[in-house]
Amino acid sequence: MDASHRTEPYAVTLTDTAWRERLNAAEFHVLREAGTERPFTGEYTDTTTEGVYACRACGAELFRSETKFASQCGWPSFYAPLAEGRVEYLRDHSIPGRPRVEVRCASCGSHLGHVFEGEGYATPTDQRYCINSVSLTLEPTRD
Repeated sequence: MDASHRTEPYAVTLTDTAWRERLNAAEFHVLREAGTERPFTGEYTDTTTEGVYACRACGAELFRSETKFASQCGWPSFYAPLAEGRVEYLRDHSIPGRPRVEVRCASCGSHLGHVFEGEGYATPTDQRYCINSVSLTLEPTRD
């Protein structure tokens, strides 16, 4: 995971006005203004439904339920994206003295959450993708 600054345009690019028409106020705040939903309030925090999680803004598939785990942190947590090219990483210095790595949708640049390493979770990657529920939609697996 290499956190950097993006220089290329996104595949899905809309004006703020168009994003506001597509997203409700809470979705716009998180996805387009890098906000954070309150912990333990998101619809996917505790769900165990099998399926694929996609970007709520553009529909790009981002995570699979097989990589979701119960972190008890208040937000849905995954240990890996569906594929490395589906998300991008940016350095986040918005909290003084606490640098983080922001996770964004690689298709539209929408803020998803942050990724943390070395927290002691028993996952194959030792990573926790802490993702806002409001930034995702879940397409359940059909039998």
